[in-house]
Amino acid sequence: MKMKRYFLARGLAASALALSVGMVAHGASHREAPMIAKMPKVDATDFYMFRSYERGRKDYVTFIANYQPLQAPYGGPNYFTMDENAVYEIHIDNDGDAKEDLTFQFRFTNTLVKNGRHIRVPVGDKKLAVPLRAVGPVSAANTANLGEHEAYSLTLKRGHRSGGKTRSLRSASGMTEFTKPLDNVGNKTIPDYEAYANSYIYDFKIPGCKKDGRVFAGQRAEAFAVNLGEIFDLVNLVPLDGESFPGGIMQSRENDDLVGKANVTSLAIEVPTQCITKDDEPVIGAWTTASVSGPATEGTPAKMQQVSRLSNPLVNEVVIGLPDKDKFNGSEPKHDKQFAKYVTNPTLPFLLDALFRDAVGAKDDIAPSNFPRQDLVTAFLTGFPGFNQPAGVVGSEMMRLNTAVDPTWRNRQHPYGVVAEDLAGFPNGRRPGDDVVDIALRVMMGALCHPVPLGAELGVEGAVEDEESDLINLGLCDPEDAPVGNAPFTDGAPISAAELQNVFPYLNTPLAGSPN
Repeated sequence: MKMKRYFLARGLAASALALSVGMVAHGASHREAPMIAKMPKVDATDFYMFRSYERGRKDYVTFIANYQPLQAPYGGPNYFTMDENAVYEIHIDNDGDAKEDLTFQFRFTNTLVKNGRHIRVPVGDKKLAVPLRAVGPVSAANTANLGEHEAYSLTLKRGHRSGGKTRSLRSASGMTEFTKPLDNVGNKTIPDYEAYANSYIYDFKIPGCKKDGRVFAGQRAEAFAVNLGEIFDLVNLVPLDGESFPGGIMQSRENDDLVGKANVTSLAIEVPTQCITKDDEPVIGAWTTASVSGPATEGTPAKMQQVSRLSNPLVNEVVIGLPDKDKFNGSEPKHDKQFAKYVTNPTLPFLLDALFRDAVGAKDDIAPSNFPRQDLVTAFLTGFPGFNQPAGVVGSEMMRLNTAVDPTWRNRQHPYGVVAEDLAGFPNGRRPGDDVVDIALRVMMGALCHPVPLGAELGVEGAVEDEESDLINLGLCDPEDAPVGNAPFTDGAPISAAELQNVFPYLNTPLAGSPN
C-alpha cells in the first residue's frame, strides 16, 4: 500500500506540495510573537523532518528542532544553556487525526545552577568562583576545566502528552542522562569542537523497536538562509531574481543574515521509520513545542504552559495575525480551525501587492484572488490525496512527510525540493538544504495556479498535462487568479545541501566565538 500511494501522485508532489508552506514566505520563526520574544530559551526557530540521507541510514527519519534564535558565536560568558524549568517536545501524528501519537520529551539540568559546582580558585586567603564557564582547555576526554555539566533526559510518551504511557529512554550503554556539550566558546577553550561535540551523539533504545535511535542536543551552526533584515523592513528589496528581472535582487551569500553568522541550539533525534509509522499508513505529521512551569496557586501545583509551537517555518510570523500570535503558540493542531481564516484569506499577498505592484509593472492587484484559498488549505492543512495526506485526515497545521519516498543523497538534492521534482524535499518534510524561502514566496503569489514542470502523468483528478511542454495544470486554481504566479520571486539568499553535513545531526559545527 505504501508504494501504491507513493506512485499514484508522484507528479502531484513535484509542485503542489510546495503549498504546504506556501504561506510562510520568508524564513525561520525567530521572535515571532510578543510573549515568546521575552523567552529566548524556549523560542523555537526551525523544524526539520526528513528521511535520513546519511549512507546506510535511509530506513530512519530525522527530526531537528532548533531553539534560541540569533546566537552570536561570541555571546559569552554565559552562552546559551537550556531552560531547566521547561520541557521541549517533538510530537508525531501517525494516523492523521491532528493529535500526537508519539512525543519525545527533552528536559535539561545544569549543575552550575542547581549545585553551585562552579570552579573556585585561591585568591589570597579566599577561595572564589571564577567568572567564566571554563578555566582551561576542554575535550570529551577531559572536562576537569569545565565549571558546569549540562545534561538532559529523554522520554517517550505514547498517546496524548498530558496522559498516556511515559517511558524513560536509555542510551545503548544503559544511561538515562545524556550530556549536552558546551557551546563553541572558541578554539583555545575547545581546540577540536567537532570531535568534542560528536562524542555526545548517543544511540538510544526505543521500547518495542528492534533498532536503536540516535540523539544529539547541542549548539549547531544556523542553516536557515534568509535575507532577514530587508524582509522585515517592509521587504526592502525587489524580491525577483535579478538574472531574469531587471532591478531584481541577485543571488548572493552576502544577502544572507544568518548562515555563517549565527548559531542555534538543536534537539535532534533519528528514529527507525517502522517505529513511528502506523500500520500501512506511510504519512506522518510532526511539530515541536516548548512548555514552561506556570504559576502555582494555593493547594494547586504548577502546571506546564505551552509557550512555543512550530512546524512549517514562519507560520506564526507572517501568517497568523498579531492578536492571535500568542494564542497560536499555546495551541494544539486539533484546534486549528480557529486560525483557518488566516489560511483561506492570507494577508501577506495583500502586503506584497501594496509594496511591489509598481515594481513588477502591474496596473492592477498582483495578489492571487481565488478566495477562499482552497489550494492553500489542501496543502497547508490537509496534505495532498495520494501523496502526503493520511487517510481520514483532520485539517491542521503540521509538517507532513511521506516516509515511502526514498531519500535523495546530498549531492543530488535540489534546493527547491518537490517543485524541482526532488520528491524527498520540502514541503514533503523539510531538509536543511531546502531553500524554503524562494519556494514559499513563489507559491504564495500563485505559482500553482499556473502550469508547473512535472513531466509525468499523474493519474490525479483535475490535473492535465500539456504533451508538448510537459507542464501540468494541477486544477487547483486558474492562471487568471494569479497574475504574477509565474514570476521568479526570491529573497536573494541561496542555500544548498552541499554546504551542510552529510551525517547526523546534519547541521554544521557551530561557529566559534574565537578567533573571529
